[in-house]
Amino acid sequence: MLDSIKLEHFRNLVSLAGADGVIQKSERIALSKIAYESGIPFDRMNVMINKSDEYVYLIPQNVKERDKQMCDMISLALVDGELAKVELDLIMTVGQKLGFTSDEIKKQIKDQLDNL
Repeated sequence: MLDSIKLEHFRNLVSLAGADGVIQKSERIALSKIAYESGIPFDRMNVMINKSDEYVYLIPQNVKERDKQMCDMISLALVDGELAKVELDLIMTVGQKLGFTSDEIKKQIKDQLDNL
């Protein structure tokens, strides 16, 4: 049986990947890797990707999941080498709902950009 927290987290990443209107090949590859590591079957992943525009972002229930989700969101947004405005807007909106300040979010983005 799938872990509901991992599934929720993955659904949120799919939502982010589709935020700019298209899931790039590099984003699909990153999602495939995350799905595999999370025990999400390939066919389920494909259904979720095909419905990426239908998902509503769900807020994690603990700090550890919140931090991991934020880190993964930023990594996924940067996987294609660009940070589209719509991706940045979603990261900022979700990050603030998760309890991060704008400065904390910007620092996390900068840190990940510096590590590319």
